[in-house]
Amino acid sequence: MTNRYLSKLVCFTVILFAMSTTSWAGQTVTKSVKKWAKRAVKQEKALKTVSAPNTLAVLYFQNQTGMPDLDLLQKGLAIMLITDLSKLEKIQVVERIKIQAIVEELGFGEKGLVDPKSTAHVGKLLGVEYLVGGEIIKKKAGNFQFSSNLLKVPLEKIFGQPEVKGKLIDQLLSMEKELLFEIIKTLKIEISPSLMAKLKKPLSTNINALTNLFRGVENSDRGDYKKADEFYNKALKADPNMTVAKDASLELKSLGLVSSIRKPPALLQLQRDSTSYTDRIVPAYPNKRLKSPNDIAGTADVNIEWQSTPRD
Repeated sequence: MTNRYLSKLVCFTVILFAMSTTSWAGQTVTKSVKKWAKRAVKQEKALKTVSAPNTLAVLYFQNQTGMPDLDLLQKGLAIMLITDLSKLEKIQVVERIKIQAIVEELGFGEKGLVDPKSTAHVGKLLGVEYLVGGEIIKKKAGNFQFSSNLLKVPLEKIFGQPEVKGKLIDQLLSMEKELLFEIIKTLKIEISPSLMAKLKKPLSTNINALTNLFRGVENSDRGDYKKADEFYNKALKADPNMTVAKDASLELKSLGLVSSIRKPPALLQLQRDSTSYTDRIVPAYPNKRLKSPNDIAGTADVNIEWQSTPRD
């Protein structure tokens, strides 16, 4: 009886942690998230198969084109879909960092998930009802295809396979939106006209901003936070209204993973070097404080104006 109660408690705790925050709570895989993933995998046998209703996770898409330049879209497409799907009120989306932590803990590496059984495995660990994944495929005449699989985790059954075609990278935004609405249709979720307008709004219309965001996330996952922040700032330079990149950069600073103090521009530094201004509180080579005028007698090379202070 005690073991059964403990099993249910552990299961509830893991699912609660996985679903406590949704979608864009952050892009940095913190130590606490890694600990959760380690604990979830370790206690997997006690979890059994429990899926929270109306929950969904988006896995990374597999680049099957043979073109390394499109590797960024493996996580990039997932990020775009997570951001959009999290706007739906009728479904709760697991944030990306928990998926990343599970993938790392299971040792799937950069290639992510390929085997359907492995996909279902991750879905059970996350405690979700639905799982979205898929592939990026190169077609003829310069066309590409996003092929997605929708898995119902408790049944380990694929119940939908939305596909969209287009030219990359020019039609990336429209292809992602088309795939998004196909996924929503497969899930049988009705959306209002106002929500439709929100969902049609892209993460950014600037491809440079998007690719720099994706590079930032990739470097953050590898632990190169300085490089990640550089890419986030490049994304913001390309699109100042890209709040996702801004939030990701601020997150790194709030976690103390990168410095919030920037070096002065080269021109400003040159001006400082050529003037008497300094960033130091005291000079680099401070003069020794002398006790009396007699102490400086005969030091013609030192020009110090002495002013005695009357004593009480």
